[in-house]
Amino acid sequence: MREYLFVLLVGFVATFLTVPAIRALAVRVGAFTPVRDRDVHAVPIPRLGGVAILVGYAAATLAASRLPYLSQVFTGPELLGVLGGGALVCAIGAWDDIHELDALTKLGGQLVAAGILAFSGVQLFSLPLGVVTVLPAPVLVLMTIFVVVLSINAVNFVDGLDGLAAGIVAIAAAAFFAYTYTLGHLFDPPNVFGASTFISAALLGCCLGFLPHNVYPARLFMGDSGALLLGLLLAAATISTTGAVDPSQVSANPIAATLLPIAVPASIMLLPLLDVVLAVVRRLARGQSPWQADRQHLHHRMLEIGHGHRRAVLLLWLWALVIAAGAVGFVVLPAEVAGGALALMLVVAAGLTVWVPQARALGSEPKVYEQTEHGIERRL
Repeated sequence: MREYLFVLLVGFVATFLTVPAIRALAVRVGAFTPVRDRDVHAVPIPRLGGVAILVGYAAATLAASRLPYLSQVFTGPELLGVLGGGALVCAIGAWDDIHELDALTKLGGQLVAAGILAFSGVQLFSLPLGVVTVLPAPVLVLMTIFVVVLSINAVNFVDGLDGLAAGIVAIAAAAFFAYTYTLGHLFDPPNVFGASTFISAALLGCCLGFLPHNVYPARLFMGDSGALLLGLLLAAATISTTGAVDPSQVSANPIAATLLPIAVPASIMLLPLLDVVLAVVRRLARGQSPWQADRQHLHHRMLEIGHGHRRAVLLLWLWALVIAAGAVGFVVLPAEVAGGALALMLVVAAGLTVWVPQARALGSEPKVYEQTEHGIERRL
């Protein structure tokens, strides 16, 4: 655990200290996006925050490769492939942050990055469907690429409020760390040092290092450089575990052993995945391109029902935490306890989401603030 805490700290410090320099670079090169109809900020905010996250992740990777126990994870090409794929999507996103790329070019870059992960060894070698199910290698490679691209776009779609995407990915990384670290103790012999656990720890540190600069009012957006990178890293952590876990290690109950190895990773990523699925269905139903942006994402709906910017982000973080913690709970706790705790947390989250705007409507008018380049000013 100490080595993972060190990796987390390195990712945190490197990202946190790099952000001011990246913000200055973003201002210098004009990495601003004009305020669009779907945006919730009032003035252009510099982007390119993903470059700082990449620096933090690279620093964490370098540090881990020099540690006594974690260095064993670097015997193969997998983690170098993750870093290389991450650098590629970050570069594509950075170019988009400055010059605006078309959707097909970005998709092509995502496919190449996903291919780098798959052919470096970060891929689904089997599916834990009650028993270890091995499919033909080309099918598993295609499934790996699909999962990576889906995760990348899920994070990109949910990145709509200050701190929202970084916070949700931090929660997912923390939950996945707990899940994989627990599974490591169940191996025979126990081994908690794995690629997925390392990626989760490093990703958590980078997100925590970026968040102080990104929460409302944000001084720097992660931009596509950050959203694409976080999505790829989250997919890499998910694939590294899902493709290698034995269902019998997750639970002795045959039903749980069948469902949990797939349900836990899916639940941890449920909120961004739900957002991207709803967006694609909604746009296709209108005859629009799936990539055509709109103002009907989950975070927009939170604002529409009466939540302010900060509270909408906090509530969506809460939903992500409830779902992720609830899923992991079925692995580390008795099913009755985990189920009861999850039900209680869902009631609390739903109550806060629905009740708070109604309670506020019965009271005095809320204070409304306007974001400026220099901070927050109250509207009179």
